[in-house]
Amino acid sequence: MILIKAVIFDFDGLILDTETVWYDAYRETLDLYKVKLPLEQFVTCIGTDDTELFRYCQEQLGENCNIEEIEEKAKSIHKDKMKTPLAREGVKEYLEEASKLKYKIALASSSTKEWVTNYLDELGLLHYFDFIISRDDVEKVKPAPDLYLKAIEVLKIDPKEAVAFEDSLNGLQSALTAGLKCVIVPNPVTEALAFENHHLRLQSMSEKSLIDVIKLIER
Repeated sequence: MILIKAVIFDFDGLILDTETVWYDAYRETLDLYKVKLPLEQFVTCIGTDDTELFRYCQEQLGENCNIEEIEEKAKSIHKDKMKTPLAREGVKEYLEEASKLKYKIALASSSTKEWVTNYLDELGLLHYFDFIISRDDVEKVKPAPDLYLKAIEVLKIDPKEAVAFEDSLNGLQSALTAGLKCVIVPNPVTEALAFENHHLRLQSMSEKSLIDVIKLIER
């Protein structure tokens, strides 16, 4: 039996549900252009970058598509909706428990380090993390394994000694490709997705204690 030594968390949609807010922001923005944004289209960009989302905008609007304008409008709506951010249920308890149990704690996010650290600081969670790996540290973001491989490198452990917590298909693929065990904790935007090959699924981190999750993973 291989014992878990580290826990690695995604950020957007897992620690802080920015994803549901982003969906609402882009849906409201595209409504201004008389374009519908199906949820199944939006989820293709969750956990990675916005390439597929912007490609969809281009397809729908053609030569009238101004990506910068759409992005700025969506960012403005998102910023307004995120004025008082709240961590998802059970997140702080998991970080506190991981700290008490002496697990190494890292974060692996496709977002920028500035985005992640600013929110973590505002949420009062920044001090829990030993390492924060962001898109600034790697060549390719999720679903490529680079972020998790970098996290494993800085943590100085074997991939099998870490468990990743993710909310998206891109994040799951990234973690599994890097050789980690992965626990899925979907958010309202990703809960209907067909996750496969994950090691455990929780509705929220309040469903089970971290030590109970680790025991199930270590079996």
